Amino acid sequence: MVAVKSIPSPAISADERSHEVDHPSSPVAHFGADQPLRLDCGIDLTPFQIAYQTYGELNAARSNAVLICHALTGDQHVANVHPVTGKPGWWETLVGPGRPIDPSQYFIICTNVIGGCMGSTGPASINPATGKVWGLDFPVITIPDMVRAQAMLIDRLGIDTLFAVVGGSMGGMQVLQWTAAYPGRVYSALAIACSTRHSAQNIAFHELGRQAVMADPDWHSGGYADHGIHPHRGLAVARMAAHITYLSDAALHRKFGRRMQDRELPTFSFDADFQVESYLRYQGSSFVERFDANSYLYLTRAMDYFDIAADHGGVLAKAFAGIQTRFCVVSFTSDWLFPTSESRALVHALNASSARVSFAEIETDRGHDAFLLDVPEFFDISRAFLQSAGKARGLTTRDG
Repeated sequence: MVAVKSIPSPAISADERSHEVDHPSSPVAHFGADQPLRLDCGIDLTPFQIAYQTYGELNAARSNAVLICHALTGDQHVANVHPVTGKPGWWETLVGPGRPIDPSQYFIICTNVIGGCMGSTGPASINPATGKVWGLDFPVITIPDMVRAQAMLIDRLGIDTLFAVVGGSMGGMQVLQWTAAYPGRVYSALAIACSTRHSAQNIAFHELGRQAVMADPDWHSGGYADHGIHPHRGLAVARMAAHITYLSDAALHRKFGRRMQDRELPTFSFDADFQVESYLRYQGSSFVERFDANSYLYLTRAMDYFDIAADHGGVLAKAFAGIQTRFCVVSFTSDWLFPTSESRALVHALNASSARVSFAEIETDRGHDAFLLDVPEFFDISRAFLQSAGKARGLTTRDG
């Protein structure tokens, strides 16, 4: 008989994960019936809450606030130890003391998006009308919905204008939505490895992941919480498939090649003979420790629906007409998920709207995930852009 090993169950229990869903370790802003969140699907979400983290201090003029927008599998723990996994913040390469986004200079805010599972209201949260987990009864959300919720939080914090909005991938989509929906509230925008709309290929990859989740018998049509289980195998496979798109062939070859995992000869089984197989299985099993399967469905669908030009007669430049925001758009040569051609299309639209925009294509073989890794040129560009915008804004920084 051929040996078969499936993806193991997560080491962290569902109870540990679910505690962060409604009672997170981070601060929470609650919004009652008098402040509903108007969703694009036509539903008013109320009540709801937004979990967030802040770093640094807001200056007297309230002019140094930087909003960090997280990517699909991120959360608000951008620069602190994650309460579930115990791992460092997901963007400590860019955010932190001595980094381009330094809390000694800026008041940094990062929220968990609506639809997430780390404290902001989403499908894993308790529906107050039923006392049970929302599951698929939760309304479908969009990138504009996420940004509206963030804007309500920024209002709650007493901030009129954000000095900068920064994000990559799905976070970059939020950055662009902020500038299109609230142009007068964003002084500068750093949009990284993103696009103004999701491509057919990206929608296809997301559908593959969603089908993997829904094919897991433990999914129970989205009602797995009622059964006290979690479709961890399906979600792990979805994560494995997605993670491949975040890398590049060159990076995978450099890191793994065809090297065997702790052996010299094949086992002639379906065990993880190759190092790359073991790596992907680890990515899948570690992901399910901190993420909710239904949230994965909702957030991927939000990315699929994103299309800024659609609200402006299909003309992208109209979305940014007359905008005063300063833009920096960054792409990476080996990113085939959000290729440079899509960043160039954004830059052309910004130029057509007479916006201030700088563009950088960074040479690297690290793929889409390069924005999360140690890429010095990216850090230098980010620092220079923010310092230049800060001087124009009248902010005082340690570097002048």
